[in-house]
Amino acid sequence: MEIKTVDVENPQGLNVVLGQSHFIKTVEDVYEALVSTVPGIKFGFAFCESSDRRLVRFTGTDDELIELSKKNALNISAGHSFILFLKDVYPINILKTLRTVPEIVGFYCATANQVKVIVAEDGEQRGILGVLDGMKPVGMEDEEAIKERKDFLRKIGYKL
Repeated sequence: MEIKTVDVENPQGLNVVLGQSHFIKTVEDVYEALVSTVPGIKFGFAFCESSDRRLVRFTGTDDELIELSKKNALNISAGHSFILFLKDVYPINILKTLRTVPEIVGFYCATANQVKVIVAEDGEQRGILGVLDGMKPVGMEDEEAIKERKDFLRKIGYKL
């Protein structure tokens, strides 16, 4: 078995959700869930089918994001994994909805940070072991940083 890392290509620093599902119906169910939750949402979604035809299945509302999701899904090539790129919407706005999609098993990350996917490969099989999401901390939050955090959350409307 080989352990590898795969960089997620995200040149615009978009929000990305990486997860695992179990059935090709995921593609249509995710589409329906997202467009009914955020009217006008811009996204690209790709799912790696792990049996039968073993295709990258995809959908979305933005051609550029669809292409980005397809390219990254193929690079990752882990069975039953999916990748979702979002534009002008935060994962926090759609994760609760995605959790209700019956085929979704779980999430590895939801971030706009640089992401590397740690995969294990054994012959024709490949799976995600985990992710490297962003950079490691360089210090401890102080009173000024606490105030900045709280002010930021109120500025963007997530806290009153």
